[in-house]
Parts: sequence; structure tokens; C-alpha cells
Amino acid sequence: MEALVDGLLTDGYVIVEGMLDDGDLAAKRADLERILATTPTGRNDFEGFATRRVYALFAKTRSFDHSALDPLLLGVLDRVLGHYQLSAPVGIQIGPGETAQVLHRDESIYPLPPHEAPVVVNSMWPLDDFTEANGATRLVPGSHRWPHDRRPGRDDDVIVAEMPAGSMLVYLGNLFHGGGANRTDRPRLGVILEYVVGWLRPQENHCLAVPQDLARRLPPRLQELLGYNIYPPFLGYVDGRHPRRVLDPDG
Repeated sequence: MEALVDGLLTDGYVIVEGMLDDGDLAAKRADLERILATTPTGRNDFEGFATRRVYALFAKTRSFDHSALDPLLLGVLDRVLGHYQLSAPVGIQIGPGETAQVLHRDESIYPLPPHEAPVVVNSMWPLDDFTEANGATRLVPGSHRWPHDRRPGRDDDVIVAEMPAGSMLVYLGNLFHGGGANRTDRPRLGVILEYVVGWLRPQENHCLAVPQDLARRLPPRLQELLGYNIYPPFLGYVDGRHPRRVLDPDG
């Protein structure tokens, strides 16, 4: 755990192989492909015109509940973010012919002044082998330590996060990164589980995206990560009470 945190804070990213076994991979892939069959491609260059994105992930599948609660991942988040919630969980299938996504920082959506402490940590779970040819995530190591106004240039070191299916890539939200171009004839499938500190608004409104009747049946820790929680001392209350009372008035 400490080695992972040290690597994450030093380089801006870490890769852990062997997080999912073959059976889990096959089940996750089949469930996502079921959803992707009716999912449209992207609406702009950032989403990708040849890329399909599964939003409201936890409203559509139970296959990633365990991954979102993985003890190794949550242990890293405990040390780096402290108090956090899910921000943008998305299934991403980059199709053949897709162009490379612009390098960007996930934290840039928040109008925050320059800061050092991370407020976003992202995890990518590849369900196919990620290669340079099929659009593996590109990263700029060390860019999380750059000045706030610096952007990647031609001479900066951009690496490709090649890794086998079943791995986990964890990277900081202020690290420059982007999806790669898919030059193969097969789609590349992965799932993003992004987390943000509890005092910032998540990208997706999970309390609306995941119906309450479904949320009531989820593990309590996942309910908290989806927004049914308080950032101490009382940020996020509902009618003066803890938001879990919305799901369980008698609890």
C-alpha cells in the first residue's frame, strides 16, 4: 500500500496487474457489451465519435460494485484523498479508427486556485489488453507537479499505459493524460472509476442517475460513495439529517 501511494505521488500514476481473474473479466465484459449494444457513440471529439460511453454505470450493472469497493484501491484513496466519493464512473469502448483524445487534467473542470493536494484520483480497469495500437491511455509522468498554467509540449515525455486485461491503472486528477488512437480493427474496452474529495460536486449526479429503489439494495459503503454521505461536519445533509435516512428512514 505505501509503495503504491509513494509511486502515485511521485510519478502521478501506478499500474497494478492481476486485479481481476479470467472469470471476472469475462463476466464484466459480457455485461458491458450487453449495455453497449444500445449505447450511441460520442457527440464530440472529447467523447470520441467512434467511442461508446456507458454513463450512469451503477444504475445499469452490478458487475463493478466490487471493483468500486476494492480494498487496495480504497486504501490508496484513504491516504491520498481522505474523505471521497465517486465522481465519474464510465464504461469506455474505443472503436476502430478513433483518434487520440486531447491530453487533459481531470481536475481542470473545477474552478479552483492552484493547489498541491490532489482532489481527484482516477482508476482505469482494462477489460481488454491495452496496447499502443488499440488506444491505451497516454500519460505524462510527473505532470501533476507542473505549474498550473503549463501544458504538454512536443518535447515532453508521453508514455503509453500498456497493460494486460484485469489490471488497474490509478492516476492523479492533475496528471495530464488522454485516451489513445485505436489503429486496430477491434474495439478496446475499459471502465473508469473516478473519485473526488467529498467537498466537491461529482461530475455525475448519482442520486438522480441511480434510482432510489435500486440504491437501497446496494452495499452501504457503495451508497456512501454514490452521495448518500456527509462531508464532516454536515455538508450534504437532507432536511437536517444524514442522507442515508432518505434510503432507510428507520435506520
